[in-house]
Amino acid sequence: MKIALPCCVGTQRLQNGNLDAKISQEQIGFVYDKLSGIYDIWGRLTESRARSRAIELASITDGENILEVAVGTGLAFYEIVKRNPHGNNIGIDLSKGMLEKAKHRMKKMPGANYRLTVGTAFDLPTESESVDVLVNNYMFDLISFEDMDKVLLEFKRILKAGATLILVNMTVGETLGSRLYEFIYRVSPKIMGGCRGVKLAEKLKQRGFTVETREVYQQLLFPSEVILARKHA
Repeated sequence: MKIALPCCVGTQRLQNGNLDAKISQEQIGFVYDKLSGIYDIWGRLTESRARSRAIELASITDGENILEVAVGTGLAFYEIVKRNPHGNNIGIDLSKGMLEKAKHRMKKMPGANYRLTVGTAFDLPTESESVDVLVNNYMFDLISFEDMDKVLLEFKRILKAGATLILVNMTVGETLGSRLYEFIYRVSPKIMGGCRGVKLAEKLKQRGFTVETREVYQQLLFPSEVILARKHA
């Protein structure tokens, strides 16, 4: 996900000091189609601790209605369905290539109840107030600050009152070594695949969520935030 791509140019520093995204939503699907064959290597080396913690915080109970947005190659989705085999599991992603990898992974779990489909976080294929748990891994670090509120409002629409929202993102490094990725992004966003560090907790609060936990994990100096939030009842 953070590998050299030709479509990213320039950087932008906002007033709050955070860098904005440089890949448009129209480009993302094509970008990750190209990365789908090697993404699992990156995911296991730099994201696995944060992803495992996210699944733990989700506290999944079999029989729930669960949606994963930006399912990628299914690294988290497999663990979700394993814990919710009789519930309703839906995974969406912009990238057909990533979804093909996810579908191949899910063949290891025949008989489980799930659906994988192309979809966007801006228009979720789910009825209002119908989802018990929404999981979203490494997507907001690709979304412009201008568009983040639109996605959060869509998340809020489909979640039941008191439902669980789990977010994992590349975040702003809090140690000297972890700022390496920010430095690389400033030099050339394309080397980072357009991903940059974000902090979502305050924006979640502004959009009607209660943030119960925000934790930071670091692998190969790569910083991730894991957030457990709930929609206000």
